[in-house]
Amino acid sequence: MRNGRETTTAVKVGVRLLVAAATFGVVALVILNFHTDRNEAAVDAQHDAVAQAPLRVDTKNGQPVITIDRETQERSGIETETLTATPYQEQVRAYGMVVDVARLTALSNNYLNAKTQVQTARARLAMSKPAFERAQTLYNDQRAVSEAVLESAEAALRTDQASLAAAEAQVRTLAATAYQEWGSVLGQALVEESPTINRLIERRDFLLQITLPPEVALPAAPPAATIQTRKGAQATITFVSPATRVDPKIQGLTFFYTALAESGVLPGMNVLALLPTGKSVDGVTIPASAIVWWQDRAWVYRRAGPDRFTREEIATELTAEGGAYIVKNIPPAAEIVTSGAQLLLSEEFRAQIQVEDKP
Repeated sequence: MRNGRETTTAVKVGVRLLVAAATFGVVALVILNFHTDRNEAAVDAQHDAVAQAPLRVDTKNGQPVITIDRETQERSGIETETLTATPYQEQVRAYGMVVDVARLTALSNNYLNAKTQVQTARARLAMSKPAFERAQTLYNDQRAVSEAVLESAEAALRTDQASLAAAEAQVRTLAATAYQEWGSVLGQALVEESPTINRLIERRDFLLQITLPPEVALPAAPPAATIQTRKGAQATITFVSPATRVDPKIQGLTFFYTALAESGVLPGMNVLALLPTGKSVDGVTIPASAIVWWQDRAWVYRRAGPDRFTREEIATELTAEGGAYIVKNIPPAAEIVTSGAQLLLSEEFRAQIQVEDKP
C-alpha cells in the first residue's frame, strides 16, 4: 500500500512540473513576440523617419546645391572660412618617364675598355719604338744586326702604331656615340668619368625624360622641378640637359632630369612632372580639413548663401604644408566649409538614395 501511494504522489508531481514548464514556455513566447514586435516597430519608425526627412539637395546649373538652415549648421558643427590670396609660382604639367640607362652603362664600359686598349697600345709602342731605333742604328753603323732583325723590329713598331691608332679611333667613336645618344652634358660626363655618370650607373640617381605638352613652351628649363608618382609621393628632380630624343606620342619639348634613388622611382615608371614657369600668380590655399575625396578627385563645399552650399572640384598639382593645396579656380574672399564637409557629401548621397527609392 505504501509503495502505491508513493507512486501516485510521484506521478502527480511530474504532471505539475510538466504543466509549469508548459506555462513558462507560453509566457516566454508571448514576451519574445512582444519584444520582437517592439523592435520591428522601432526599426519601421526609424525607416519612416529617414524616408520622411526633407530633401535638402537641389540642382542648379548642373551643380548640386545643399540647403541647411543655420540651426542645423550649428548643431552639425559645420564651419566655414574666408579664403585669402596666396602668391605662388605658376607651374606647368609635363609627362615624365624614368629612363633605363642600360645602354648608357654599356657605352661607359666600352669607353673605359677602349681607353684601356689605348694605354696598352701606347705601352707597347713605348717599347717597340726604341727597339727599332736601336736596331736601325746598329744596322746602319756597324752592321751589328742583320737586316732581318731590323725588319722584325720595324714590323713590331708598325704593328704597335696601328694598334694605337685603332684604339684611339675606337675611343673617339664611342665618345661621339655618347654625345649623339645622350647629349653634350651626359656625353661629356661619360668621357670625363664624372660622378654624374657613376651615380646613374650605381643607381644612386635615376634619369628621367620630361616632355612638355606640344602647345607649351618655356624660355628655359627650370633648374629644379617636382614629380608625382602614381602612389601620390612627391620628389624633387634636377635639370641635366635638353634631351636628345622626344616622346613620339607627345612631340613636345623634352629634357633630362635626375631624381635621387630615395624618391622611389624605377626604370620604366611614368610620373607627372610640375615645372615652374618663373611667373608668380595669385591663388588660394585650401586646408586639408576642407577637402573631401570622391571618385579619385578632390572637392570642397563653397557657401553660396546663408543656408546654401555648392560642391566644387579643385586641382591638386600644387601642394602646401599640412596636406593643403594651392588652387586658382576659386577666387579670394570665397567662403568654404572647413569643418563638416564630409557631412555635406553624405547629405548628397542620402538625397540620391531617397530619389532612387521612390516608386
